[in-house]
Amino acid sequence: MIGVFDSGYGGLTILKEFLRELPEYDYMYLGDNARAPYGNRSHEAVKSFAEEGIQYLFSKGCILIIIACNTASSQVLRELQEEYLRTPKVTDRKILGVIKPLAEKSAKITTKKRIGVVGTRATVQAKSYDHELQSLDPTIQVYSQDCPLLVPLVEEGWSHKPEGRMILKKYLRPLKSANVDTLILGCTHYPFLIKDFRQIMGKSVNIPHPGEVVSASLKDYLQRHPEIEQLLSKKEGRHFLTTDDPVRFKEVGDRFMKTDLKNIQKVDITKTTK
Repeated sequence: MIGVFDSGYGGLTILKEFLRELPEYDYMYLGDNARAPYGNRSHEAVKSFAEEGIQYLFSKGCILIIIACNTASSQVLRELQEEYLRTPKVTDRKILGVIKPLAEKSAKITTKKRIGVVGTRATVQAKSYDHELQSLDPTIQVYSQDCPLLVPLVEEGWSHKPEGRMILKKYLRPLKSANVDTLILGCTHYPFLIKDFRQIMGKSVNIPHPGEVVSASLKDYLQRHPEIEQLLSKKEGRHFLTTDDPVRFKEVGDRFMKTDLKNIQKVDITKTTK
């Protein structure tokens, strides 16, 4: 089974593309809604929460886990990959993130070597996209903008209202002034605004869809790692877990996934042990 872990609802935009591109696999989505958002949490808290989340998913039979949360991916992914799977040597469990695929895609398509990044304050401050992009091409210039109001606007359904568009325009003004030719949506909520991003930034700016990029990366990963792929169950099962109110999760989740979500359960991930 493939697990998708997120601090809340945003990772559903990644899962949606997984289901479109790789529908044959079983998936378990875990949203830590009770402690969301992670963007204003300390590094130690984010690591602790993410570790609890992935441990819970492993305990439920997941073989491969994608940390869809940009905040967790940017702050603690490498630590968790090194520490959690290091001792004893584990060969049948893997943890992946979303930052590297988006950075690789953006580095390939930029022509001016001027890339913008939008995300939560924590993601922007971690500079993970900056480091990843410049490791791929040191000549790339990265311009980042934190957009703290966009997540609540999306979750409350205000993202396409005039007020939401006005806020988005303000956030994007510095990136337009920087003349970026590629923009990374460094938060999994932002695909809901991708049309607005594209309209405001203009046709000359490339804006890859995070879900499509990460989905293509996962497909490639499974083709390159048959030893992992063959361990994954393929019964098209879909399971949705939340640490908060399942009724609220369904309300927002149905809107995010554009479908009628089933099998939503509230869980306590703090009591799982390795």
